[in-house]
Amino acid sequence: MTDTGSRQLVVGSIRRWLHVLREDLCTLRVDPLPPSVWLRWLPHGVVCMAAFGITLGGAAQLDDSGHLDARYAFLLALGQGGAVVLAMWRPVPAWWLSTVAAVVGAVAVYARMEPGYSFTWPWTAAGIIAQLLVMLLLALRVPTRVSAEALTVTVLVTLLLEGLADAKAQYSPTGVLAISLFVVVVLLGTALRGRREARAELGRQTTLTEEERNRRTLLEERSRIARELHDVVAHHMSVISIQAQVAPHLVENPSEELRENLDGIRQNALEALTELRRVLGVLRAEHPETPERPADPATGTAPHAPQPTLDRLDALVENTRVAGLAVEVDVRGTRRPLPPGVDLSAYRIVQEALSNVLRHAPGATASVALVHYVHGVDVRVVNSRPTRSVPSSPGAGHGLLGMRERAAMLGGTLRAGPRPDGGYEVAAYLPTAPPGAPDQLTDPKDGTA
Repeated sequence: MTDTGSRQLVVGSIRRWLHVLREDLCTLRVDPLPPSVWLRWLPHGVVCMAAFGITLGGAAQLDDSGHLDARYAFLLALGQGGAVVLAMWRPVPAWWLSTVAAVVGAVAVYARMEPGYSFTWPWTAAGIIAQLLVMLLLALRVPTRVSAEALTVTVLVTLLLEGLADAKAQYSPTGVLAISLFVVVVLLGTALRGRREARAELGRQTTLTEEERNRRTLLEERSRIARELHDVVAHHMSVISIQAQVAPHLVENPSEELRENLDGIRQNALEALTELRRVLGVLRAEHPETPERPADPATGTAPHAPQPTLDRLDALVENTRVAGLAVEVDVRGTRRPLPPGVDLSAYRIVQEALSNVLRHAPGATASVALVHYVHGVDVRVVNSRPTRSVPSSPGAGHGLLGMRERAAMLGGTLRAGPRPDGGYEVAAYLPTAPPGAPDQLTDPKDGTA
């Protein structure tokens, strides 16, 4: 590489560095100091009190020991104290104000420095404190690169002032002490800022993890509901296929057109059944390439076990009583055949609600109320206040999520929440007719809707 190319490379690097420095330090961007979590605005009050002390102390020091005019000394001290307050909202301009005030004060004091008295120079005690607070607030809120640039400029200014001073001038040098303190406070602020950002990132990751877990649970619950409903639909498709096959034999001399139509119905039913079984196989397998799963460890049932209905409600209640929960059952209205999806979902809602009582309400009693209407069924599970302390549970409301999914899927409603007496209630209405159809009890002797 030629000398000209090397010089151009160096000049380009310097220009880029100066551009970055200008972008970082020549800004009026607002960056307010957040209030404390526990003490709210106490840190802001402490900073304001420190700024007030810096203003008074700095003015007295510049006036008495620095032999500056009182008004001039007060303006310089006010600039340093005001920089501390400004740093709570605009840290970079505050750092400029504090640094310029310190430099102007150091030059003014040095110009009036006479033999026979000594003065702390170039940084006064109040100036050091002000600069420390400003750089701490700066490092807490700006990127590490900006803090390092501000520290570098401060160190260079300090060394430049001490380097230009007359060796015969009588003063107590404070440059080394000030630089050491500035480095410490910038490192401290950077570490605290990194810790705060790490905690914030951890909180965001925790929130994302919780959302992902809830989403996965929702998908798993929907998949389980879909598996159950696929079983119901597959059963009906099988019945359709068989009926279409048998129908021609029930008619004397069926026409060829009727035979073709029935054959078409049977063929479509078989094809739909094949597709349903293929989809069901994917839903039932954790991995699509796995054809079958073992029995469910929670229920002890195989994947292809018959789906339960309200006909098995008595067995469910009896098993719950054996587990130690006193349960009362109240059924109103005349039991009529329900659509398979409604029958299955009503059973699952009662099952999940009773399981929640066992887990979360030890010592409580429960009641199950079923009201059969003409166009739907009302399911209500209520438990009393628990008599013992509630043990911690790793659950996160996933059972309620599944119940709501079932009710919403059927066009029904579900309400769950605590009762005034300390108990809990789960109430669901599952319709069997289109929305808007008038509903009433199936048997008027059981009461009115």
